[in-house]
Amino acid sequence: MTEDISHEEDSLKKVSGLYQDWFLDYASYVILDRAIPSIFDGFKPVQRRIMHSMRELEDGRYNKVANIVGNTMKYHPHGDASITDAMVQIGQKDILIDTQGNWGNIYTGDSAAAARYIEARLTPFALEVVFNPKTTEWSKSYDGRNNEPVDLPVKFPLLLAQGVEGIGVGLSTKIMPHNFNELINASIAHLKGKKFELFPDFLTGGLLDVSNYNDGERGGRLRTRARIIQKDKHTLCITELPFGKNTGDLIDSIIKANEKGKIKIKKIEDNTSDVVEINIYLNNDVSPDKTIDALYAFTDCEISISPNACVIVGNKPMFLSVSEILRRNTEFTRELLQRELEIELNELQEKWHFASLEKIFIENEIYQEIKNRASKEEVYTAVGNALKPFTKNLLREVKIEDIIKLTELPFMRISRYDQDKAIENILALEAKMEQVKHHLANLTAYAISYFENIQKKYGKNRERKTELRLFETIDASKVAVANEKFYANFEEGFIGTSLKKDQYLFDCSDIDDIIIFRKDGVMQVVKVDAKTFVGKDLLHVGIFKKGDKRTIYNMIYREGKTGPYYMKRFAVTSITRNTEYFLASETKGSEILYFSANPNGEAELVSVLLKPNARVRKNKIEIDFSELAIKGRNSKGNLVTKYAVKKIDLKEKGHSTLAPRKIWFDDTVRRLNADARGNLLGTFKGDDKILIINSQGEAKLISFDLQNRFDDDYLILEKWKPEQPLSCIYYDGEKNIYFLKRFLLENSPNVQSFFPSEHPKSFVEMVITEPNATAELVFVKEKGKEKENEIINIDEFISVKGIKALGNQLTKDKIKLINLEIPEPVEDFSADIDEEENPEDQEQDSKDEEFPEDGTIGSLFEEE
Repeated sequence: MTEDISHEEDSLKKVSGLYQDWFLDYASYVILDRAIPSIFDGFKPVQRRIMHSMRELEDGRYNKVANIVGNTMKYHPHGDASITDAMVQIGQKDILIDTQGNWGNIYTGDSAAAARYIEARLTPFALEVVFNPKTTEWSKSYDGRNNEPVDLPVKFPLLLAQGVEGIGVGLSTKIMPHNFNELINASIAHLKGKKFELFPDFLTGGLLDVSNYNDGERGGRLRTRARIIQKDKHTLCITELPFGKNTGDLIDSIIKANEKGKIKIKKIEDNTSDVVEINIYLNNDVSPDKTIDALYAFTDCEISISPNACVIVGNKPMFLSVSEILRRNTEFTRELLQRELEIELNELQEKWHFASLEKIFIENEIYQEIKNRASKEEVYTAVGNALKPFTKNLLREVKIEDIIKLTELPFMRISRYDQDKAIENILALEAKMEQVKHHLANLTAYAISYFENIQKKYGKNRERKTELRLFETIDASKVAVANEKFYANFEEGFIGTSLKKDQYLFDCSDIDDIIIFRKDGVMQVVKVDAKTFVGKDLLHVGIFKKGDKRTIYNMIYREGKTGPYYMKRFAVTSITRNTEYFLASETKGSEILYFSANPNGEAELVSVLLKPNARVRKNKIEIDFSELAIKGRNSKGNLVTKYAVKKIDLKEKGHSTLAPRKIWFDDTVRRLNADARGNLLGTFKGDDKILIINSQGEAKLISFDLQNRFDDDYLILEKWKPEQPLSCIYYDGEKNIYFLKRFLLENSPNVQSFFPSEHPKSFVEMVITEPNATAELVFVKEKGKEKENEIINIDEFISVKGIKALGNQLTKDKIKLINLEIPEPVEDFSADIDEEENPEDQEQDSKDEEFPEDGTIGSLFEEE
């Protein structure tokens, strides 16, 4: 017989409420017990348990990591793999764990050896700073068998020293590591009531821009770069890494950028061991300076980091600033020091109490009261009564525990009691108590002394590794390799990189913008693509550079089919991509008759030939664009003529109408700029050059291209004056004499060496680039004779000779010091035209004409 199955007792249960509670429990668990560190000791739970386990096993010798991990598992309810990984990360930070064996490589990203092969022990710093069972709050472990610390009593801003990264449920944390000594200095500054600033410092070194750090709070931003040096003309070398990247990551990103054509390299070679060395070999036609910028723009050589300082405070997550974390850590350290002093004082008082009690007990022979007593209770009572007359000056009342200890004193100790030693011991205890009381009364000074002592003991060889520097913004389009060939079909209006059967125009990168002008007066900017239709009858196609104020477009156009003819000059500095702009006129039938694009503001001379007309006396007009003001692109322009034009011919190519460009050198970022940042080098135009002279006696002439980069090693960096001789005072180590030479440089891109001595003790004393300089020679005092200082005129001392000449001996006497005096150079900027004025600022006059229609240029040649 089949049993009837009934579902009447079954009932549906909604899980939404359960899910909500369970999810909250799970989120709280992940945040509090796994992902986010405590503000007090700076540890996540697994890290805290590792440190506690290592302290349990500490005996001064190395322990197998596998053994430490196994011991930690009685506190940590997860697998051994997570414990091992966490321990390796702590060990690689080189603060708390003294490692032995292969612990991986932070530079290459190589993982550590298996836990059974590597060993570890606590560092002296960790033993002194992290642990103190007397000030530790304890709780039961997950299985209730052991006690583990709630927070370790860390007397140091360890959270900021190590840094931390963790992802919880609904929130995350990312705190950067900071410099050991700078943290101590900041803590001392806080205790003294002074202001302080903290910035990250990474074990991998590199460069760091902290201008938007925002004190480590949410919304801040860091930019970190690899340090790239130029070994020679064709080799770059990465010597330091950006934070969070290893050599494998960097090389992969460089190879990908090379494959995509963003950069152009010949070969890359990784020679990293205990120091980073990634060599990048370039082709002969590649600029090292431009490649460095491209590496920062297109690879992981520069990365952006968003810090997010989230920590556990009082069993809940809080978002704080780095400065606030340090202040709280410092205050917590002061509280711990106070608790340690209070515990020490109490222990000293207890020792003093019993030492005094023992002195009374023995000197007054109260131990005789023990005789002939029937029970312990009678003994304790008799001893207690006998002590009462002598206990008025004790720190506290005598307890039964004190009497029991007195009665348990060995007979030999009583018989050999030395009163002088007892008094000496009590006085020593009193001195220590006074010292501890003094520390408690001056707790801030004591805390400052504590930090200074920590720094003295453990701060050696912990200098800052990451250089703080302001980064210039790199325009990716300016440093991208021109890896695409660009073509155009001017008649049909197609442009792109795939039109290989049409007209080749130029090489470009795939991130460039392309500007086009059509015969109907329309301008448009589009991205580089394989094939793009931009409209028929193209006049000009070029690469568009945002903010370019030096490329000037000259144009003559007709308004409508039969309207008057206008001419205009304008620059295009900013646009909206894929938008059509009417530069001639929106009137139907408008047409451009003459157009030129001039990269340096050139203004040509053109001839306008008019169609035969009985009302026109002269049918030929010459127009000099240099006489026409540069206005906004929307300006109507100046009237050329009202009569029909037959053709326009170029009569003469023009010269630039823009003033020489003022160039500054910003020593902070070691870059040129036209934005008035740093030191003004002068005004530059055409073939003007910058002169660079280094300490090895090498001179180099380079262009004033704003993309050029400069190394740290330069004695001279200024505008080159071709006709001004250079003067060099140098010391010849072989002859032990100073020489002076004067010479001229050739206008050559090659390095020109003017230092004639190769002796290891030879050196360049100074290089003078200005005329009328004088040098005061201060001589060494010899055998009691003192020679008066001698002043020489540099220009008159020796004539200009070849660059390889040795020069003339400055003096036979030994020189102690050379004081140089150079007249202040004067450069006249009064004639400069400020070409940096933005033509777009003149848009308010866009419909104005330079002359009224009845007084145009054309009217000078026409007769009604």
